[in-house]
Amino acid sequence: MKSTILNEIIEKMKVLRENVKKVIIGKDEIIDYMIVALISKGNVLLEDVPGVGKTVLAKALAESIELDFKRIQFTPDTMPSDIIGVNVFNPKTLEFEFKPGPIFTNILLADEINRTSPRTQAGLLEAMDEGKVTIDGVLYFLPKPFMVIATQNPREHFGTYPLPESQLDRFFISLSIGYLPLEKEVEMLESQILYHPLEKIEQVWKKEDLLKAQDIVKEVYIDRDILKYIVNITDATRKDSNFSLGAGPRASIALMRGSQAFALLDGREYVIPEDVIRMAIPVLVHRIVPAEVDNTTRSRREELVKDILKKVKIPKVRVL
Repeated sequence: MKSTILNEIIEKMKVLRENVKKVIIGKDEIIDYMIVALISKGNVLLEDVPGVGKTVLAKALAESIELDFKRIQFTPDTMPSDIIGVNVFNPKTLEFEFKPGPIFTNILLADEINRTSPRTQAGLLEAMDEGKVTIDGVLYFLPKPFMVIATQNPREHFGTYPLPESQLDRFFISLSIGYLPLEKEVEMLESQILYHPLEKIEQVWKKEDLLKAQDIVKEVYIDRDILKYIVNITDATRKDSNFSLGAGPRASIALMRGSQAFALLDGREYVIPEDVIRMAIPVLVHRIVPAEVDNTTRSRREELVKDILKKVKIPKVRVL
């Protein structure tokens, strides 16, 4: 890895983080995870109640990086064509013309994805997984960079269609923003007395900066012992009796790439075990199914992942 390019990306990531923090108050860890997902080419699932800043977070990230942003509000009658696009007949040319849907953007906020039908869910997730769509036999590639930030209401809410495990696995990480501490909520109100911080957010990255970061993150060194540590963690979820379904190989890949991205965010060109530990919950929490069917809340799933981390031996990696 060229140190000049590495240092440039590290400094730019610091600037990006501080820029988003001007809009999103009191959620520094969530901001870090969002940046990690973005430079890892990953999609994010937000499991949260309405009104905690999910849309603002997505917009702040997009407007900080010279990226196009679109939002879809999912409803039970949303069709796959409403997302992907459709061919429309033009009576003047006597030909069909493709009208691209909102998925043709850089950052797509898929709001309340579990309010729409499984067919529409599958249409979106297939497109974001493959980076392309096919309409009437014609292949269309999605823009690069591309990221989906999907929100999901708590499952007990009326009129929801829970995502199946195979589709949940397509999300790089799952986060829960949660409510602000009271003093931070007061600070948030003060910041919006005269105007919303989004109105004056600065663009601190070019699109090319992000594409460069997405390439350089792959070059962050990760020791073979840490790779074994990652596999041991995911394998433990498959063997532990507390789980009826453990994490698959895609989780191991996400844990590896996320650890590399977190190392870069911290200004390092090598991964340490703490990077893996920090990424374990957001990477694994939506991929595991507890054996106790009467308690599958996010807090319980997080507890189970923490228990796994306690059981798996942390490697002693020598840093040169």
